[in-house]
Amino acid sequence: MMEPEAIRALLQAGLTDADVEVVGDGRHFQARIVSSDFEDLPLLRRHRLVYDLLQAHIDSDVLHAISMRTLTPAQAAAEQD
Repeated sequence: MMEPEAIRALLQAGLTDADVEVVGDGRHFQARIVSSDFEDLPLLRRHRLVYDLLQAHIDSDVLHAISMRTLTPAQAAAEQD
């Protein structure tokens, strides 16, 4: 079982200037991830970048599922308006 805070820490360590919010029940999680690393990347590449950071935990079945919203800082700011 994995805690949301552990996922948040992994993503913040692996992404530039990441603002990460994670909620979940220990196996299924939802994440909102904002990072400048997502600039100029299509959605699929953004998700692959995140999955690559979490792959070891997915492979070991500690992390069963994660749904995510991946945003650039500009996209996140536009949501605030």
